[in-house]
Amino acid sequence: MGKIKIIAAREFNERVRKKSFIITTILMPIAFVAIMFVPALMMNISSDEKKEIIVVDQSGLVGGGLHDDGQVTFTTSDKSFDALKEENNEVFGILVIGEDVATNPSNVQLFTYESSTINIESAITEQIRGIIESEKLKEYNIEDLDRILDEIKTPVSLQVKQLNESGEAKDSSAILNIALAYVFGFLIYMFVFLYGNMVMQGVIEEKSNKVMEVMVSSVKPFQLMMGKILGIAAVAITQFMIWVAFIIVVGAVALNLLGGEELMAAAQTGAAMDPAMAMGGVSLDKDTVALINTVSDPGYLLRIFGGFLIYFVGGYLLYAAMFAAVGSAVDNEKDTNNLQLPITIPLILAIFVMMNAMQEPNGPLAVWFSMIPFTSPVVMMVRLPYGLPDGFWWSVVLLYATFLGMVWLAGKIYRVGVFMYGKKPTLGELLKWVRYKS
Repeated sequence: MGKIKIIAAREFNERVRKKSFIITTILMPIAFVAIMFVPALMMNISSDEKKEIIVVDQSGLVGGGLHDDGQVTFTTSDKSFDALKEENNEVFGILVIGEDVATNPSNVQLFTYESSTINIESAITEQIRGIIESEKLKEYNIEDLDRILDEIKTPVSLQVKQLNESGEAKDSSAILNIALAYVFGFLIYMFVFLYGNMVMQGVIEEKSNKVMEVMVSSVKPFQLMMGKILGIAAVAITQFMIWVAFIIVVGAVALNLLGGEELMAAAQTGAAMDPAMAMGGVSLDKDTVALINTVSDPGYLLRIFGGFLIYFVGGYLLYAAMFAAVGSAVDNEKDTNNLQLPITIPLILAIFVMMNAMQEPNGPLAVWFSMIPFTSPVVMMVRLPYGLPDGFWWSVVLLYATFLGMVWLAGKIYRVGVFMYGKKPTLGELLKWVRYKS
């Protein structure tokens, strides 16, 4: 253990002193926020230019009811479609509404001079649908129909509270649960690849520089491999703790700017019973109250961040052992593609299962894949925001037990592979190395 500790300390010190560690530690939170929010912001960015559409209404019902919105303007024309086609119109398109559109709603055609978009098509179809439905309602001759429709509109605000084992009801935020499930599941996936590849590249580099041949004269290959895995694990945990501290500081500052004391007091006392309440200049609705109560619950935060640390470390150790075995079996990074395939398939599969588990966290697919060690680090993180799942500790035991078994197998490959040069091994040859006697 003393030799493993020395090797781990060397790996840790070498990496945390690099400029790349400092840069990635600073830029990773920014990059992650950008990945999450920039696409959504870009989707909301629209051009100020409005699309003009000429309407040919053969039914006489729809044309007059179409109104301009933020992206489309409508101009009704008495000319036929063929006549308009002959003209040199500098418009986006021509909308032709069939004579029997009330009974045949599919008899609507949009002819465009440039590529159309889903937003434009949805805006047009929604307007036409509303106009046709209004015309059909008029046939029933109901007095004050518009007033009746306005009066019967009843927005429902659902308050969701989750009961714990003692019967105590606590606020539950589905939006927050889904967001955390996605974020932490994806972080596990990303970190396992990032730091696992770091182990593999370190092994390949030292092997190509003949450093291994000198080091194994003093330590066993198994000790060397364990030292590298644990050293890089310490780097990963250090980086993660820095990010957690950064999130706490930024969150505290943001909460203070938003009037944190008033918001927390309102959420904890349940003062916001109306659909919206103004406090400190901030609109506080029921969803916001539920979110504040959830993120201020120490048990909830402990379950999320504690579970992330357990599964991140376990998932990293398991996959790092496999990446180290791959690195010891090849001479350069180009030869790792085929050997990495069996490692990457379970992680990719876990991402697909994660999408299903976000909708059904206690469904059979989520339950089984959260117990399988090769997929549990990602899938279990999706289930944790919804409560501590049954079988959680069994999943943890299986994960770490599989890690120990994988270290033993990887050590067998490592022992032979560090001295193999000039040959790209197959999976069959790796199995033979495992069966070699010590």
